[in-house]
Amino acid sequence: MLREVREIVAAIERLMPRTLLGRSIIIIVTPVMLLQAISAWVFYTSHWDTVTRRLAQSVAGDIAYVIRQLPHPIDPRQAQQVFAIAKDMMDVKLVFKPGDILPNDPTITRQNLVDRSLTKALEDALKRPFLIDSRSQRNYIEIHVQLAEGVMQAQVRRRRLFSSTTYLFFLWMVGTSLALLAFATIFMRNQVRPIKRLAQAADDFGRGRDIRDFRPSGATEVELAGHAFNLMRDRIRRQISQRTEMLAGVSHDLRTPLTRMKLQLAMMGGNPEAADLKKDVDEMERMIGGYLAFARGEGTERAVDADLVALVSDAVNDARREGAAIALTAPTQKIVLPLRRDALRRALANVIGNARRYSSRIEVSLRSRGHGVDVIVDDNGPGIPVGQREDVFRPFFRLESSRNPETGGTGLGLAIARDIVRTHGGEITLHDSPLGGLRAVLRLPS
Repeated sequence: MLREVREIVAAIERLMPRTLLGRSIIIIVTPVMLLQAISAWVFYTSHWDTVTRRLAQSVAGDIAYVIRQLPHPIDPRQAQQVFAIAKDMMDVKLVFKPGDILPNDPTITRQNLVDRSLTKALEDALKRPFLIDSRSQRNYIEIHVQLAEGVMQAQVRRRRLFSSTTYLFFLWMVGTSLALLAFATIFMRNQVRPIKRLAQAADDFGRGRDIRDFRPSGATEVELAGHAFNLMRDRIRRQISQRTEMLAGVSHDLRTPLTRMKLQLAMMGGNPEAADLKKDVDEMERMIGGYLAFARGEGTERAVDADLVALVSDAVNDARREGAAIALTAPTQKIVLPLRRDALRRALANVIGNARRYSSRIEVSLRSRGHGVDVIVDDNGPGIPVGQREDVFRPFFRLESSRNPETGGTGLGLAIARDIVRTHGGEITLHDSPLGGLRAVLRLPS
């Protein structure tokens, strides 16, 4: 039982709109529609049914009264007098057809509530065979009653059996429902718009785009969220600025003693111990430079519209000039995206350089997808075990079993590349390559 309930709930959730606007409108409109349906049912079963039944009883009573006023046997001259009085006082046209007989199996129209009510009223009032024809004429309903000497035909105006309040009631229900739906849609659209603006501002900030024109607005809760977002944005910018300034000072303080050490080692000549120390100093300088580059990031560069195809081609050509064998597969048309050109060029250089260091064959390709572009770098190197593919993005992490620590880097290349791609709103993932090595996929949103 519980499983069936969960399946029903899941089915309802799949049918629900995915947008906040759609769900809000459903939340507002559904109770109103339910109330309207209940009101219509109550109206149908009480007011409309009662009024229609009483109108039918009135018509049936008039016809029954006319039949009782006819003489027996029927005198045509007296019958015409009774019919004239009925037309003037009851608005019923009556015609007597002597000698006629109703069909033995009459077809009585019972298509709607009026026909059913009139049939029931005539059965109770007349106690004799009759036939109702509600289709032949537009404005009249014909009632044929079997008498002893023939058939009496009565024409009753159709409006005598209908209440005008019925149409007014349904028009009022439909009109108010449509007006409420339109008002709710306009109101909820205005309420959802600040939320969408806040989401767009957060997405732009995550991609490093300028969002100077964002101002919190909307309901109190949405406005509070907007103010919180602005405070968070300012704190992050201050933190980045302070970190950059601090690291600039650290860079200066560390490079100064390293320079003095290199000068002293150069003055020591060809001493074997001095050569080892010089190698350590160079390694330390390279590590400090890599660390500062990673920690500083590329936060100061503004994103501008740039051709990704040209940017990837430049990165590939730079690697080719360094002796790498790289095949490039790229579309002929431009792919213009908001990019930090220098930062993304550095990320591509790190990924391609990592592949060049451990492989002899590299293939770079670009593939468009639904909401962005994938830059794919394949190599035929030793690859990376599946369980350690996420670890290589940690700063200073190196795979000792497959990476030579003397020829490898400091373990910051992929970490810097991921940091840059994420500032663009994208991601880097690692997979098995068709070439037998590693595939790096840089996914950039449009």
